[in-house]
Amino acid sequence: MAKKSRTFIWQFVIGLGFLSGVWTAIGIDPEAAILNALGTAAGAIYPDDTLRSLFLILPTILLLCSVWQAYRNGRVPGLVAVMIAYLAGLSILVSAASAVVLLLVAVVTGWLATNRRLMKRAGLR
Repeated sequence: MAKKSRTFIWQFVIGLGFLSGVWTAIGIDPEAAILNALGTAAGAIYPDDTLRSLFLILPTILLLCSVWQAYRNGRVPGLVAVMIAYLAGLSILVSAASAVVLLLVAVVTGWLATNRRLMKRAGLR
């Protein structure tokens, strides 16, 4: 597997997609908890409403940046791979077998999305 494919699969398909789905299925958002703790600590040191507002919109900014990077690296098939991985993470508590199948489909789709030669041949790039 090429370095770009491996990086895309680990960062976006598994990291952004699958793990986000698992955290959503469990009902915990570790990013929000960490940013909330950082916002509280920063607010105690420097009490400013602008700083507090920054910590309120930071999760949205980070999500948009992650989705943009996934699109830049994998285009539409890459985003589809991330969405399939998210669904796999959501379904992990319901059926582990279906979650594994969806995750494998997402990994293959992510690999195909970063394989430029194959995508050009198929006319998708």
